[in-house]
Amino acid sequence: MPLIVLVPDEDGVTALSRVPGVKPVRYTPGSALPPEAVEAEVLVPGPVRSAPELLPKLPKLKLIQLLSAGAEDWIPVVPSDVLLSTCRGAHGGATAEWVVAALLSTYRELGRFGADQAARVWNRHSTDTLQEKRVLIVGAGDLGRQLRRRLEPFDTHVTMVGLTAREGVSGVDELPELLPQHDVVVLMVPLTSRTRGMVDAAFLASMRDGAVLVNVARGAVADTDALVAELATGRLRAALDVVDPEPLPPDHPLWTIPGVLLTPHVAGSARGSRARSYAVAATEIGRYASGELPDNLVHGEY
Repeated sequence: MPLIVLVPDEDGVTALSRVPGVKPVRYTPGSALPPEAVEAEVLVPGPVRSAPELLPKLPKLKLIQLLSAGAEDWIPVVPSDVLLSTCRGAHGGATAEWVVAALLSTYRELGRFGADQAARVWNRHSTDTLQEKRVLIVGAGDLGRQLRRRLEPFDTHVTMVGLTAREGVSGVDELPELLPQHDVVVLMVPLTSRTRGMVDAAFLASMRDGAVLVNVARGAVADTDALVAELATGRLRAALDVVDPEPLPPDHPLWTIPGVLLTPHVAGSARGSRARSYAVAATEIGRYASGELPDNLVHGEY
């Protein structure tokens, strides 16, 4: 009997139809489930808000396979006897590309030149450069590794930080001594009880004058009030794809603080991202169908 997998769209049906031993069945979030749902062992979910109503209707559910790398919204709602697997590996390239683009724009002042173009002002001047910058990547998983690979050809000097130290990776306990030594700090950690609010006033005060903080993790990794207070002094700059709260209210000070580049949580949203997500999901579900555990299982908070 094939493994029944519920998927929320035709892209999922197409991708999982190629996996041996798997029968993808489409469902529509918020609507009645198809008859096959009572036999479904795997769910590729839609929005997490539908989970409380959906999960009790899946008596044979054993695995939830996400299409996102982040799992913090699902961890509290997944039953203890159900496995949870992320889509780690699908979005690292696009996210790393965004970071490089944001840093190039910041150092080469593309925003200022764009404003000059709109005003028809020929303001020729020299800018800073990404070359030789010291970059601290906080988060040594797939995202961090993807970013390092893209930054090093720009002749940057990259230091990786993980929750625990290992070969080639510094531990998070070393941050107080590492922060003053770097020109750029990139946040690429999952949101957990250990990382929520880790970028507080003391963290920001430890960064060197003129440094750039880049957040492509989750908005709540940074204390927003502390971030606003520090950025308002002009001592630091920031490139933020994620903020807390999201969406950012129209009257929030982050919109207008000089030296801040803001995008609306789109770093991983690039053409082909859905296909890349389902490629990872298909591999994970294929492992499960063959009797193995998925590689991207969530253990505890992550």
